[in-house]
Amino acid sequence: MQVTVIIGEDEKKLDVNEGKTVKNLLQMLEIPVETVVVKKNQSIIIEEEPVEDGDIIEVIKVIYGG
Repeated sequence: MQVTVIIGEDEKKLDVNEGKTVKNLLQMLEIPVETVVVKKNQSIIIEEEPVEDGDIIEVIKVIYGG
């Protein structure tokens, strides 16, 4: 199945196996879960959310510090 991943200005299509979660997708992209907020089809989700064919996944990097 294919999903669209948007990270900042970059947009790419990725082939993902059935049964994968957003967490699996982030691991594939080598993005630490703790450093991002993820939207799936315009809704903020948790990393355990399953990824489905045609989904649009937006990865928003969180800036934190003191």
